[in-house]
Formats: sequence, structure tokens, C-alpha cells
Amino acid sequence: MKCLVTGASSGIGKDMCKILSEMGHQVIMVSSNSKKLEEACKDVKGFSTLTANLSTSEGVSKVIDLIKKEKPEIVVNDAGFGAFGYYDEVSLDKEMEMVNVNVIALHKITKACLEYMGENNYILNVASIAGLMPGGPLLSTYYATKSYVRSYTLGIYEELKKKNSKVNISVLCPGPVDTNFNKVAGGIFSINSLTSDYVSKYAIDKMFKKKLIIIPGFSVKMGYFFHRFVPTKTLLSMMFKIQHKKRNY
Repeated sequence: MKCLVTGASSGIGKDMCKILSEMGHQVIMVSSNSKKLEEACKDVKGFSTLTANLSTSEGVSKVIDLIKKEKPEIVVNDAGFGAFGYYDEVSLDKEMEMVNVNVIALHKITKACLEYMGENNYILNVASIAGLMPGGPLLSTYYATKSYVRSYTLGIYEELKKKNSKVNISVLCPGPVDTNFNKVAGGIFSINSLTSDYVSKYAIDKMFKKKLIIIPGFSVKMGYFFHRFVPTKTLLSMMFKIQHKKRNY
């Protein structure tokens, strides 16, 4: 099968490309960083690449044009980033760039795929455990974008079901993962992270099993289960304390 993966130059995106290629699939690797993309290709078999900045409409158009031409059967929307800080510390430009990459690009790419996909075709949208929470103080915009990804994917799932479509769509909601996210966002997780390789293998396995919400890691699953019994204001206070530990405020 032909696969397209955004955010393919590092972390989960890179490992998914490697795993999918080892399974015998042809992989199209998409990233805004051509140098890192070239380095990432060394671990992938049967690949092609596209350099595109998904924070711009031009970059998104490049990806969509390629999708319409190649019609990949598997599309993984992994590109995304976060930024730590109080609402008045993170610049509006950075927040809008985040919205463009995490939300608008993913939405447009998903929409383009749904125009041609059919039976045994898969869309995997990468959100975060953040997308299952009521909010994330000090990572407010990031949490909001991931909530969008989760909500949008679940809505599309039910619409496809009602139309008797054979397209499979899933959302990946990992907890902390050992990737370049911390460096980009400007923080350090205070709890243990899963490896990107483990999360990628788990996600691909569950995607092919048509799991809707994919949550790797037992402790993350338990945290998600029990958070529903905590009052929202209490949970937000707890989230602030967790996020606060990632930075020296």
C-alpha cells in the first residue's frame, strides 16, 4: 500500500515511516525540514519525500496536490508542535502557526483524502492525551488544537459509518513520548515517557484493527479513565501544577 506521513523527519512520524516501510508499504515522507528529512530517510525503505511547510497555505496545497496525484491508501497526519507559556508569553504569531499546522493543515488533508478513499484505506490523525482533557494551562493553544483533532476525527468517523463508507479513520492520543516535542515547546516532562518506537508500533497495529481512539500505555489509559470523575476546576488546577513543573516559572 502507498502511505503518506506528515511530520516524517522526527519522532512518531519518522518511526511510523520506518515501520510501515518494513511492512512492505511504499512511504511518502513529508516534512518542512529538508535536512532532517534527508537524514530520516536512511532508516526507511521504499520512500519518496516532499518538503512542505504546513503552516502556510502554499505548503498545504503542495501536499494536497501530491495526495490527489498519488492517492495514498494510508495517510498519517502527524505534523504538529506545542509551545509552553502563559497566554501573554507565547506570541500570537506562534499560536497561529500552531493552529495552522495542528488544525488547518490536518483538516484540509483529511478532507482531500475523503474525496477518493475507499475500502481498506486508512486515515490516522495524531492528537494527544491533551485532546481528551478539558484544557491545559500553560499549553492552552496546544491542548485546544488537539481537542479539535480528536473531535473532528470522531465526528467524521460517525459520518462515514452513517454513509456505509469503508474508509477507516482513527485518532492517536498518546501521553508523554520521548520525541523532539519538549525541545520545540520549551519544556521538560516530569513523568516517564513512552518511546516513539513503541507508540508508533502500537498505533499502526491498532489502526489496522480499526480502533477509533488509540491510547498507548496502561498508565495513560487509567489517567484518562479516572479524570472523568474529577471536577473540571480541580482538574484544571492539577493540570497547571503538572505543566508548571516543566518550566522554571
